[in-house]
Amino acid sequence: MSIEAYINPDFGWTEKFIFLLASFLGVFTCVILVIGISAFSRSGKTFYERSHTRVQEFYELIISGTSIMSFSCAYVILNHIYSKLQGQSGIFSTLWGNWKDFMLLLLICLSCVLNTVLDRLIIPLKFIDKTEKASVRMLGMFYAIIILVYLNFMGDESEYNPVMMYYLGLLIGRFVYFDASFSDFIDAVKSILKHLPLLALGLTLTGALSWFGFDSGYLLERNYFIVGIFYTQLFMLVSVFLLHHSHLLDFLVRKPRDAERTSEPHADAAYSPEEEYEDYEEYDNYDDYR
Repeated sequence: MSIEAYINPDFGWTEKFIFLLASFLGVFTCVILVIGISAFSRSGKTFYERSHTRVQEFYELIISGTSIMSFSCAYVILNHIYSKLQGQSGIFSTLWGNWKDFMLLLLICLSCVLNTVLDRLIIPLKFIDKTEKASVRMLGMFYAIIILVYLNFMGDESEYNPVMMYYLGLLIGRFVYFDASFSDFIDAVKSILKHLPLLALGLTLTGALSWFGFDSGYLLERNYFIVGIFYTQLFMLVSVFLLHHSHLLDFLVRKPRDAERTSEPHADAAYSPEEEYEDYEEYDNYDDYR
């Protein structure tokens, strides 16, 4: 099997630009909806903080979904190549036949590494902390499982069950582990419920863009649906990159003036307490000599 078997030759640069434009508009529309939802939130944070936090959580969902789907797609392609090479001797056939489960576990670990590189270096998300990132990444597993279940329901010829079982095991481990308390379990459930609107928004966007891609002929069914969805995730990720680094959100949601003032250095910041103490000391010495 060659890589050409998974590429649509008619998906040229013009078509890629159209699909990227559609992805950008889709992500931007979701960002507007997230900002609108944040306006009705009763959180103690300011509207500026709430909107930026929510938008970056949506970005994290796309990043997490892309990372998971990339290595899920890689597993499906490698497994498909193995099925085509069955009966033939070779290093790949031997390794994949004997160590397939360990290779899948390695791919999942690599997806976690890719996720960290993306949300810390390439698209740094500074408004959400480690706990919020972990919650959204857990949501990304739900995101991937729902997509894979749907692909199985559609009757795709690929084998998605091993991938789903691994991610389902990780989810169960996230909710229930040997030293977890009942309150930890409740907190995990609350975190999932809190981010369900983001999950619904992400799945709707992915479904709409995938439908547009397949209907327009940019994505091909013969390449397996998961490859087309992975292409969609890549274009969504590029759209997030463009939106994040263009700082378009700062024009939509302005920082409060009070926050700007507090963030500016004080006019007397260069006048340290040590210098003030020295001035008082000199003044006392002056009184002694007077």
